Amino acid sequence: MPLGFYISVPFCKTKCTYCNFASDVFSHAVFDQYVARVGGEIEQAPRTAEQMGGEREREIDSIYFGGGTPTILEVTQLERIFVTISQNRAVKSGAEITVECAPGTLTPSMLEAFVRLGVNRVSLGVQSFVEREAASVGRLHKRDIVLDDIARLGAAGISNVNVDLIAGLPHQTRESWEQSLDDLIATGVPHASIYMLEVDDDSRLGRELIAGGQKYHAHFVPDDDLTAEFYEIACDRLKAAGIEQYEISNFAREGHESRHNLKYWTRQPYLGFGVDAHSMLRSAAGRGVVRFSNSDALEKYVTGSAQERTDVSPEAALQEAFFLGLRLNRGIDLAAIAKEFGPSLAGCYSEAMSELVEAGLIEREGDVIALSARGRLLSNEVFERFISVNTVMQNA
Repeated sequence: MPLGFYISVPFCKTKCTYCNFASDVFSHAVFDQYVARVGGEIEQAPRTAEQMGGEREREIDSIYFGGGTPTILEVTQLERIFVTISQNRAVKSGAEITVECAPGTLTPSMLEAFVRLGVNRVSLGVQSFVEREAASVGRLHKRDIVLDDIARLGAAGISNVNVDLIAGLPHQTRESWEQSLDDLIATGVPHASIYMLEVDDDSRLGRELIAGGQKYHAHFVPDDDLTAEFYEIACDRLKAAGIEQYEISNFAREGHESRHNLKYWTRQPYLGFGVDAHSMLRSAAGRGVVRFSNSDALEKYVTGSAQERTDVSPEAALQEAFFLGLRLNRGIDLAAIAKEFGPSLAGCYSEAMSELVEAGLIEREGDVIALSARGRLLSNEVFERFISVNTVMQNA
């Protein structure tokens, strides 16, 4: 089965206040060192797979540059990574090649490089078309810059564009949220990602919200009910525009679903390179999977820190199959789950599923279960129920 490649580029011009990723503002002096380290990691990937007990697969059918802001790199640095991949792996014809891009960082030379290197999908971190909202969380772009980037990508032949929006930003209102949705739909992009603002202590804005403070415009953040309403409005508006929801946070016109991200949700093999990058391979022993990851600290990664391997028990793999598969609107085929993991192990979740159906959080039709519309809003509660069952199983 072909692999997906994920390349982490943890560099940003500014650190957005809502961001809880392992990315930050770093001196350009470290960029070359980082690119060289990523290249070495790609070259050593077959040996790494063997050491971790995973299958060695040469062919890849998706490449995803995530961030941070990959387009903050110099064109020559981005090219070096592409060359290293092509020298060490067979990239399938028609492979999906995605680069995340912050609006305003898509220079003419970078766009030319995209075309030359075969990039055929771009994900724009817009978050809001309303400039006051974008500025309040540290975004540097203006609305016109976003529209210009999308137009230039289309003119260059890259029409497969995703736009990210966040529901629940400071100063956001129903009217302003509708305005962002209007702009997104008007661009004609075939893919949208709609996220509800995450409130946790891994971001500056999240910590301020938890503390009840006013820094970072925290006192202008909509409440949870209003943020959930924004999400529901987006689901309805995008569906009416022909952009169908296929995953909790992702919407696409037919044939434009993210093939790379589908690998994660359907537990297909992938390799991650760079800071805080994660990998999953099928076990070379012929059963189950192996997972391993890199350090989330730039200095440790660049100096060659060891990767951390995570053993995945059958119980943990089954749990993953449930909470990753349930992210998809199509849901999970319980017959396939029973075939893969055995009916007795899969049956351990029967009571939890019945309770969730009764609560209206999941729906069941024959052997297929899926999150309900309400369940997608409360997905973390659903997943926690499956995790609690797994904990009991492991402690039994």
